[in-house]
Amino acid sequence: MADPKGFLKHGREVAERRPVEERIHDWNEVYPGGMGRALLPIITEQAGRCMDCGIPFCHQGCPLGNIIPEWNDLVWRDDWDGAMDRLHATNNFPEFTGRLCPAPCETACVLGINQDPVTIKNVEVTIIDKAWESGYVRPQPPEWLSGRTVAVIGSGPAGLAAAQQLTRAGHTVAVYERADKLGGLLRYGIPEFKMEKKHLDRRIEQMRREGTVFRAGVDVGDELTADKLRDRYDAVVLAMGSTVARDLPVPGRELGGIHQAMEFLPQANRVALGEAVEDQIVATGKNVIIIGGGDTGADCLGTSTRQGAASITQLEILPEPPTDRPAGQPWPTYPMTFRVSSAHEEAGERVYAVSTKEFRADEAGNVRSLLLVDVEFEDGRLSEIEGTEREIPAELVLLAMGFVGPERAGLVEQLGVDLDERGNVARDSAYMTSVSGVFAAGDAGRGQSLIVWAIAEGRAAASAVDQYLTGSTTLPSPIPPTERPLVV
Repeated sequence: MADPKGFLKHGREVAERRPVEERIHDWNEVYPGGMGRALLPIITEQAGRCMDCGIPFCHQGCPLGNIIPEWNDLVWRDDWDGAMDRLHATNNFPEFTGRLCPAPCETACVLGINQDPVTIKNVEVTIIDKAWESGYVRPQPPEWLSGRTVAVIGSGPAGLAAAQQLTRAGHTVAVYERADKLGGLLRYGIPEFKMEKKHLDRRIEQMRREGTVFRAGVDVGDELTADKLRDRYDAVVLAMGSTVARDLPVPGRELGGIHQAMEFLPQANRVALGEAVEDQIVATGKNVIIIGGGDTGADCLGTSTRQGAASITQLEILPEPPTDRPAGQPWPTYPMTFRVSSAHEEAGERVYAVSTKEFRADEAGNVRSLLLVDVEFEDGRLSEIEGTEREIPAELVLLAMGFVGPERAGLVEQLGVDLDERGNVARDSAYMTSVSGVFAAGDAGRGQSLIVWAIAEGRAAASAVDQYLTGSTTLPSPIPPTERPLVV
């Protein structure tokens, strides 16, 4: 145990972000000098709040099974190298999860039963940022090669995790990405102010030095067909994510100025990284409506703020969540509570319990407004509240309502893999699809989920692939494909 009285002496504390009036004029991370560096002055005391519980429920909250009490203790004892070793024992990319994961480990923290939980996520990102700065993170190439080859389709967190594990096990791994640069949504879906791409680039460079081969700009299923892929590789891992966006089929959907979030965000990210984008969708000077109250909606909000939108309104069909844990979502489950991201601090209005009935057009055929109505849930059913219809102006509408599964046209159809009832790639208990030698990991098989689940599935699928190729494995398998978050 770190400090036996740490949780009694110190309350929960987080790093201060850069002033709003400063950060909305650039695309840098919202923390001064980066998140890990901003946390250094307070992180030892915060790590010391960990009680090293006899039954650490934070392990259950984290699908990776991160050994959280151990690296909290090592940070408190100023053993940063040891802390990094324990962190990397279960997580390939803690600099990603430390910035992007909503931290279900913290809502499962035992201290959170009657106090504020330990800032686990902040300790995590401080450890890895300090490790990178000290040069302690190095390539780990395999000592021998198995002679077996694996193709990983998709370079998001699941694909990268699977590829790194399999490369270190001695297999020759090639990662295919249809975008021109690697990283999947980590590259073009996550704004720079949430995670600067230098963190992604240096991890990919580490993987290259370990022996992983990357092939960007290749749309597998098009120029490289499924038959050619199967002939070339001994095993295939489908990690292309859940990329079919949920739509809103109401009158006026065909109007100009209505876009999916993943049409808007990648363009903005490219421009923020210095690339040229023709006919870019921009929020500058416009009344922006974001439909969807999740993380993607918040990313659209922060991006629109930096582009100089005239106004921004974020709509959510569900009621406003409470600030405290609801009675029906007890510890250690992940509660639906009111959360404020850095983007919400900066601008915009959040409107809850509303539904869009219609998009209305201007004379040029572009959207000019939305017709909204208040809604309520009664007996599990959504119903409109009579007399609450109203019109709000909008020259740009961004749909951020989530995703409904992987794209079927192309590789999925060519392989002939079975799909489950939700349209995701079906897997057996060893992550194998209905086609022998073809595995599925991350959102492609699980459906839209969190980055920490994607990495856990990538690691687990890598273990299954290694077992398939060699007959045995020493790679860890943190979760089965049937594992789900802890809920009531």
